[in-house]
Amino acid sequence: MNIFKNRNHKFIDNQSTTLFILLFILVISAYSFKIKSNNNKHYNSEYDFNKDSIQNENKIYKKNIKTVLLHRDGWELSPAIIHLNKSEKLKLSFDDLDRDVKYYKYKLIHCDADWQTSDILSSDYIDGFTEDDINNYQFSFNTTQSYTHYYLIFPTENLKITKSGNYVIKVYINDDNPENVAFTSRFMVLEPKVTVKGRVKRASNINDRNCKQEVDFKIFKQNYSILNPYKDLEVIITQNYRWDNAIKDTKPIMIKGDELDYDYSEQNIFNGANEFRNFDIKSMKYQSERINKIVFNNSGYNVYLYKDESKRFKNYVFEKDINGKRLIKKEDASNSETESDYIYVHFFLSYNAPIVDGNIYVFGALTNWQFTKDGLMKYNYEKQGYETSLYLKQGYYNYEYVFLENGETKANAAFIEGNHYETENDYFVYVYHREQGEYYDKLIAVKKLNSLQND
Repeated sequence: MNIFKNRNHKFIDNQSTTLFILLFILVISAYSFKIKSNNNKHYNSEYDFNKDSIQNENKIYKKNIKTVLLHRDGWELSPAIIHLNKSEKLKLSFDDLDRDVKYYKYKLIHCDADWQTSDILSSDYIDGFTEDDINNYQFSFNTTQSYTHYYLIFPTENLKITKSGNYVIKVYINDDNPENVAFTSRFMVLEPKVTVKGRVKRASNINDRNCKQEVDFKIFKQNYSILNPYKDLEVIITQNYRWDNAIKDTKPIMIKGDELDYDYSEQNIFNGANEFRNFDIKSMKYQSERINKIVFNNSGYNVYLYKDESKRFKNYVFEKDINGKRLIKKEDASNSETESDYIYVHFFLSYNAPIVDGNIYVFGALTNWQFTKDGLMKYNYEKQGYETSLYLKQGYYNYEYVFLENGETKANAAFIEGNHYETENDYFVYVYHREQGEYYDKLIAVKKLNSLQND
């Protein structure tokens, strides 16, 4: 009986030892996974997939995708607009931080003036395949953050565009099921039919004269048939490259022959705001004007900008900018697309107390003109200010701080940056025409105006 009892105890001891070893392995595995997750901290929650979040806008859905650029081929700072039935091309490029080769595909989606998917078949606006491959890629060279750089020049012989209007290019792997979509990006195809002439001036309303800008313009039909301009036309005005504060549903104040007059004193006004802030990270060998310090550690290069302050109550000072855009470039590189490194850029905005009815965002092309989780600033009580960090490719960047009130979709740049009628801003007038009986909006005119350079 004692021998049996001892054997039973031995069996129990062996079981305990086995359970202890299994538990130890699980703990080590969990710890290793945590370390691996921390080492990939630039893969952040901004890009967590949500099948309901796929929209017709400039948006990244996968955490491994960075620096999506879409512009006229050969001109990086140009808007993504080409003419219908011309030889003009667009260039799309992006980086995949997974450092492997994936077989990306793309398709084009026609949208109405309000960027909703048009009620027409893809065969109505595409001549050729409805989807095609992105075959061009290069590996990064001599960078701390390895990546695969992809690019596409389009339209192609396999996929030609036959209608003007708003478009979204959707990039995905395998098929365009929502979970496979990497990103979406907007562009336009122009079919000039009318002429727009206009100017930007100091606001006419006496209450707005010191802080706002007025966009006045006329549309000349030039014998182009528009049966009902009040119903058939959609005219949209944007400031710089923002769409959150676009003025829509603008109607002519008067029609005189072939001339449609949009000379309003209150309806077509924007906050002048202020010139954009900037920083230059084209080189990590020296600190450019806005850089406080450069630190290299296990996470890579870290750039700490000088502390920013609110300009809300400061006098206007002209400073040349590129109106919120970015230019990817590395100094002394033969190919900036593949030799530019990725940098953690740290922002800090001094502010005495946190704002309770909204949030502060870093805003501009560096956040795709979106209110992103990375761009959302958190209040640091100890330092008395807002802070955040962005993982950016080397280059020259413009940015501003905007306030987004809770429940709103239109941000206020004047809240932090100040508001001045003297500010240099670009404005775009887009004219869309839906002919009676048609199911899509033509883009028949685009006019760029500048607050310092009028027609």
